[in-house]
Amino acid sequence: MRIEKDFLGSRELPDDVYYGVQTLRGLENFRITDVPISRTPSLIRALAQVKKACALANRDCGVLEDRIAEAIIHACDRILAGELHDQFVVDSIQGGAGTSTNMNANEVIANAALEHLGYEKGRYDLVHPNDHVNLSQSTNDVYPTAFRIAVHHEIAALLAALEQLQDAFRHKGVEFARVLKMGRTQLQDAVPMTLGQEFDAFAVTIGEDVRRLQEAQRLVTEINIGATAIGTSINAPEGYPAIAAAYLASITELPLTLSENLVEATWDTGAYVQISGVLKRVAVKLSKICNDLRLLSSGPRTGFNEINLPRLQPGSSIMPGKVNPVIPEVVNQVCFLVLGNDVTISFAAEAGQLQLNVMEPVIAHCLFESIETMRRACLTLREKCVDGITANEDRSRELVMNSIGIVTALNPILGYDVCASIAKEAIETGGNVIDIVRQRGLLSEERVQEIFSLENLMNPKFFR
Repeated sequence: MRIEKDFLGSRELPDDVYYGVQTLRGLENFRITDVPISRTPSLIRALAQVKKACALANRDCGVLEDRIAEAIIHACDRILAGELHDQFVVDSIQGGAGTSTNMNANEVIANAALEHLGYEKGRYDLVHPNDHVNLSQSTNDVYPTAFRIAVHHEIAALLAALEQLQDAFRHKGVEFARVLKMGRTQLQDAVPMTLGQEFDAFAVTIGEDVRRLQEAQRLVTEINIGATAIGTSINAPEGYPAIAAAYLASITELPLTLSENLVEATWDTGAYVQISGVLKRVAVKLSKICNDLRLLSSGPRTGFNEINLPRLQPGSSIMPGKVNPVIPEVVNQVCFLVLGNDVTISFAAEAGQLQLNVMEPVIAHCLFESIETMRRACLTLREKCVDGITANEDRSRELVMNSIGIVTALNPILGYDVCASIAKEAIETGGNVIDIVRQRGLLSEERVQEIFSLENLMNPKFFR
């Protein structure tokens, strides 16, 4: 064991842990979600990248000696290589605007630097978490900057999953291009279309969301590193913000830019609101698609039964043979989670006061959860559902030919009122629209065959 102290007193820690007394206090105070910040590795890597860039900038500005800077950089490189992530233990939701997260990083890096220099952990007289690792910094510029870098990477992963899902729907659109089916509005028969058109529309709408998410992703490339406490750069040497930002852009290989107004950038959370809003848009539309998949596969004997979803597991503890659309169902639930997180993020962003928004940890928690669960949902939907969907072509065609909706194709020829009377007779008698047209002698057989051919129902021409 070792003893560490802060201005509140002394505490004992196991000698094998790299975090220190302030992390310990945060660990004890915030037992909220049981989700440590290490659950988001991109955030841990981003913290290490920020601390490395700051050490380089402080060295260049002449306020951090080369030997200590090198040790800090070595410690950061260990974290970037995947080491020490288990030492980032504080809860993702915490009071203090992220101070516990920042100090967790400062202490781990300080002790790893001490180890590199050949000293025992806790020798903060040689490498200090605040005086050296946190030099020229504040939680209020470190935490938002690291958060933005991590969000950029998380969005990139989600974009890849969305694009793969889009491709899966596009491929099904091609596969089902010749499958005739009935289009529906308000859950009532409308007019014929193809199953391929339906699935291609799913692909198109996901592609629109990909573009909106790419636009939102660019918002987090503006950072406030060097702002220190409130944006005035107090305690930072001349030129430090620009130097640190340049190093960070190089280290992350991201197009990061230093905000033109560091005071505004230190409290502004508008980028997170916008990103969450786009995620909400994705969730709403993806949930709608899942609703459609459940409807189209409903039955199988008493529902639409136009498509078959992969049969993954028994669907009931009491009804033998029942198989449920479990993948669309779970994606629906993920979408509901994202909608709820958007509300939380909106309230948290609004709750900022004066020069800082102390609610940023819950924004980070919700945004990371929304992005990661949505990413997994997209992968699951593609791998376990969309790729394996098959069409019930005969069933779909039968529904079209027996529907009332196909009478709409006769509107330009017979007029609305005559077509309405045909529809009424079909509804009242249970008859077939085509048979009624023939029985009334309204069109020649050649015309009937032309209008109600498979090709014309899939790609309708204008007849008069």
